Amino acid sequence: MSEAPTDLLQQRYGSGASPAVIDNPIITALLAHRSVRAYLDRPLPEGTLETLLAAAQSAATSSNLQAWSLLAVADPERKARLATLAGNQAHILQAPLLLVWLADFSRIRRLADLQGAELEAVDYLDSFLVASLDAALAAQNAAVAAESLGLGTVYIGALRNRLSEVIEELRLPPLVYPVFGLCVGYPDPVHPAAIKPRLPQELVLHRETYRVSPTEAGAIERYDRILADFYRQQGLPSANWSSQAIERLKKVETLNGREQIGQRLKKQQFELL
Repeated sequence: MSEAPTDLLQQRYGSGASPAVIDNPIITALLAHRSVRAYLDRPLPEGTLETLLAAAQSAATSSNLQAWSLLAVADPERKARLATLAGNQAHILQAPLLLVWLADFSRIRRLADLQGAELEAVDYLDSFLVASLDAALAAQNAAVAAESLGLGTVYIGALRNRLSEVIEELRLPPLVYPVFGLCVGYPDPVHPAAIKPRLPQELVLHRETYRVSPTEAGAIERYDRILADFYRQQGLPSANWSSQAIERLKKVETLNGREQIGQRLKKQQFELL
């Protein structure tokens, strides 16, 4: 890494803020994470997909159910259709690989059918959470592995905006649900990605029991200024975290179609009891 951990911490929390952390190469790599939305037209090395999948499968999985699957999309035409469904995100087209992370109980259902067994627990919300969380844990392992290979990534939650059409495009069977996508490719140095500042640790960390910090309001005001400065430096419209967070959750319309996910999941035989 060319950047010292202190520099990375200052970028992550804002200039002048540098929490005391234990340093090693893995910590440094994690601190350097950034979302990459501009990619080179360069193919990935042979074995990249298999390497990322091996890293993903090394993540924890609840009760060893392994209730997730990975769908790799490299076909330009399919990527173009998915990009349209995800709000016309150009980086889906640019990246040579789109990984779609699936909550997947269909594999265990097929096994149960062979044995003539019922799967009552699949109908419950906790099982859906198990599969979704396992997919997220696996995906983050893959993202870290990709970055260790000099690749960039960005998550695509907007695959859930038009869920029915994505399910149809990917031909997903019952009990399979696309949790999100992950673009993978070589970052374009002409459009470098920056490290986005996060909330200060004092607002995120609770010890023993949940306790609202007495300095919460002031800390959020400072973070608002840090984030607004970051956007200005990136040539983006200045906005603060407070207004963004509230606007994102103020009205159902901001869910961009995701308010229908529950109904669509039931069609996929996720009962969510």
